Amino acid sequence: MGLGCMNLSHAYGIPPSEKEGLALLRAALDNGVTHLDTATLYGGGLNEELVGKALKDRRDEVVLASKGGMAMVDGVKVIDGRPETLRQQVDASLSRLSVDHIDLYYLHRWDKTVPIGESVGALASLVDEGKIGAIGLSEVSVARLREAQQVAPIAAVQNEYSLWSRNPELGMLEATAADGITLVAFSPVARGFLGDSVGDPASLAEKDIRRAMPRFQPENWPANAALLPAWRALAAEAGCTPAQLALAWLLSRGEHVVPIPGTTSVAHMREDFAALDVTVDAALLARAGSLIDTSTVSGPRYAPGPAAEVDAETFEDAA
Repeated sequence: MGLGCMNLSHAYGIPPSEKEGLALLRAALDNGVTHLDTATLYGGGLNEELVGKALKDRRDEVVLASKGGMAMVDGVKVIDGRPETLRQQVDASLSRLSVDHIDLYYLHRWDKTVPIGESVGALASLVDEGKIGAIGLSEVSVARLREAQQVAPIAAVQNEYSLWSRNPELGMLEATAADGITLVAFSPVARGFLGDSVGDPASLAEKDIRRAMPRFQPENWPANAALLPAWRALAAEAGCTPAQLALAWLLSRGEHVVPIPGTTSVAHMREDFAALDVTVDAALLARAGSLIDTSTVSGPRYAPGPAAEVDAETFEDAA
């Protein structure tokens, strides 16, 4: 299991101070975390700077992953997969992280105006130069993965995967397992929902991205919240916390599945990683999978705008 670093600089309202962020990252390293996952986009580069500071004198303790192809440009999120852009972004990432090598570098989003082979080809040249160690893709479909594999080996695919976001089960879970590719599962605790930590979405910070996500909207939230009492009871029966049950379920999906929960709380980080030592009966995991599933959750995972930016399979298309 890795640590998603986005929360420390981006997306969920007011981020913690640099001091607090560094404390969380260093506590994670002390706790044995060996995979840190950041991106050019997060905090407009501030997240990579934070991770770089945390790794000072500890670089060899982790697999360091970052992403490019999506960045803040003059305050606006821009998806740009042109080879020249990716080369510039990798160099900038190396500088912000204060390292000379990034172990895993993902194309954060496929730029639909650029053939994915061109973007992957640029990353392959950066592997040859020693600037990155391996190539990953994020929020892509199996078809796009296959296109990319014609150009260079793909080491990891990072797509959203949790009990309430099953999109990888439309082909990517099987494809990655077959090809020996790591499936990195972001938002494994369903953006806090499965950790029973959201409460009333109306009370979320003004700039929290969940406020615009359909599942947290008034037309869907009551139905989703109604699942939580049974979810809490199931976790209690399993002898673990709700977040740990969500992570245990993901860890059961295949040895190639690597969740990357994110948090701003040292206590929650330790709780999440303790899931690695949780043993849950297969029958109870199956009940968890039936309780929280595409058929029981109300609302799509993204609004139309963000949905148009991703390439991963959707249940709407499958239907």
